[in-house]
Amino acid sequence: MKSSLLWKSGANNVKIGILAVQGAFAEHDAALRTLGAETVLLRNKNDLARFDGLVLPGGESTAQSKLLKDLEMFEPLKDMIESGTPTLATCAGLILLAGRLADDDAVHFGTLPITARRNAYGRQLGSFQRVGNVGRIENFVMTFIRAPYVESADSDDVEILATVDDRVVGVQYRNQLALAFHPEIGDDLRVHEFFLKGIKG
Repeated sequence: MKSSLLWKSGANNVKIGILAVQGAFAEHDAALRTLGAETVLLRNKNDLARFDGLVLPGGESTAQSKLLKDLEMFEPLKDMIESGTPTLATCAGLILLAGRLADDDAVHFGTLPITARRNAYGRQLGSFQRVGNVGRIENFVMTFIRAPYVESADSDDVEILATVDDRVVGVQYRNQLALAFHPEIGDDLRVHEFFLKGIKG
């Protein structure tokens, strides 16, 4: 496990809700529990009790959005994000947050002022890895799986955290940390640690 801090004692009072209707939620759950955080898997509206942070995992954004609406979870989660709940969104989660999609008229939560392009790398680069910096996190192995990227930041308040091949793949906007890659894959927990540190303050 690669981590710059030991969170076992410090994160015990942090509770993270992980969207678990579809996609790669189990890996996020394991990473956050390893760091000492309490987690709750969000599968229906009754799970939307108080938590300190939210994770929107990779998967299929259209399916996730539909399921959230069918389960009456969409509006409550959108309200939480807009009201400041710290949110980590990866791959499909970035698409859910995006205010605009370059290749689709649909908008989901629309809380993050970026334009995102879905499945941006095509079949030839459907899955690949790059090593780079994510903000102050150096030499992080970024795993991309049918990934989007950020085509444009549509507000001066959007901070660019990571780029790959001159494309933006990580941003932060207020309480929202959105990544085109999968930090939950592998044993480097520094992105999740950074997320938890932001909650702890």
